[in-house]
Amino acid sequence: MDIFNCFAPTRVVFGRNSLELLHTLPALGKKALLVTSNGKSTIKNGSFDKTIGELKALGIDYVHFNHIAANPENTAVEEGAQTGRENGVDFVIALGGGSVMDASKSIAMLIPQHTDTLWDFANSPAGGKQMPSEKALPWIAITTSAGTGSEVDATSVISNPGAHEKIGVSGCPFATYAIVDPELMKTVPPKYTAYQGFDALFHSLEGYISCKHNLMSEMVERTAIENIGKYLPRAVKDGNDMEAREKVAFANTLSGYSMVFASCTSEHSMEHAMSAYHTQLPHGAGLIMLSLEYFRFWINKHVCDDRFVDMAKFLGKTDAEKPEDFLEALAGLQRACGVDNLKMSDYGIKKEDAMTLAKNARATMLRLFVADPAETTDEEIAGIYERAFR
Repeated sequence: MDIFNCFAPTRVVFGRNSLELLHTLPALGKKALLVTSNGKSTIKNGSFDKTIGELKALGIDYVHFNHIAANPENTAVEEGAQTGRENGVDFVIALGGGSVMDASKSIAMLIPQHTDTLWDFANSPAGGKQMPSEKALPWIAITTSAGTGSEVDATSVISNPGAHEKIGVSGCPFATYAIVDPELMKTVPPKYTAYQGFDALFHSLEGYISCKHNLMSEMVERTAIENIGKYLPRAVKDGNDMEAREKVAFANTLSGYSMVFASCTSEHSMEHAMSAYHTQLPHGAGLIMLSLEYFRFWINKHVCDDRFVDMAKFLGKTDAEKPEDFLEALAGLQRACGVDNLKMSDYGIKKEDAMTLAKNARATMLRLFVADPAETTDEEIAGIYERAFR
C-alpha cells in the first residue's frame, strides 16, 4: 500500500443555515477584515447582513473590503493587505466564492510580511519565488458558491495580468473555520451554478487519474463525482432545489479535499493559461471547453484505462466497460447542464494561440504537469488546445 500524508486542519461547519453558528466558534481576534466581491451577491443572498450580525454577537469590529473581481488580481490582494494593515485587523473573513476566498488567503498571508508585493511569493517566471517570513493571519471562509473547494485547501490562485500569469501563490494558510451553507447558494444563476459545479467535478476527475492518487483521495473523489453527476443538473434547473444545492456543495468541499490529499493535473494549468490572457473567461467555462479533448488525450494513451471506466460508472453509466464510455457520460452531463456549446473564440482565444498557451501553462504551473498520469510535450498540450478550439 502506498504511503500518504494528509493534513487538512480546517474545522468545517456544513449544512443549511450553518452561517447562524458562526458566533458559536471561538473568536480569532477582535477586528476582522471582511472581504467580499465588487458585486452585490452577498447583499442579494442575505449573507452580508447575517455575517455582520454574527460578528456583533461576538463583539467583533470589522473593516469591509469589497474590491475583489472574478479571477482576482495581485493588485487587489495588495490593496486588501494594505487596508488590513492600516486598520489593525488581526484576522480575515472571506465572504464569497472562490475568487474571494483565494484573494482572502493571500491577503491573510501578505498582511504580516515585510513587503507590499504579492508576486514576491509567486513561484513563476515573473515571481520572486520567496516563502513568507512571518506567520499569516488566521482567516475564516464563508463560501457562497460550490466550485473551487477553496474553503478547505491552502492554494490561492491569483492573476498577474501584466505578466500573463495565473498561479498558486506560495505560503498561504488553510482557513481556521469554513462555513458551507447551501442556503447562501440559492441565488447563484444557472450558468454559474454549472460552471462552478464542473470546476468541482474536474478537481476530483483529475485527482482520480493523477499519479498522486491514494486511498484517501479516491474516497472523497468517488463521492464527489457521484454527487455532481446526480445532482448538478437539478441545481442548474432549479436553484431552490435545496437537496441538490446541498449535495453539490458537499461534493465541492470533498473535491477541495481531493486537491489537499492528491492533486489536480495539467487540465487546470491549461485553463489558467487561457484565463491569464483572457481574464473575462470564467474558470469553470474554460475547463469545460478543454475537458472532452483533454480526457480523450489520456484515453488514447491508455495509461489509466481502468480509472476512466470507474469514473464513467461514478457518473451514472453503470454498464461502462471501456474508457470511451467516460467521454459519453461527461458529454451527457454537459448537455444536461446546458454547457455543451461553449466556445473559446467567444472570449478572444485563437487557434494559433495554442503553443503560446501550452508553454505558459507548463512554465507557470509545472507542478500540475508533474501530477499527470504520464509525461507530455508542449506539442501534445498544444494539440489538445487545437482540437478543443471552437
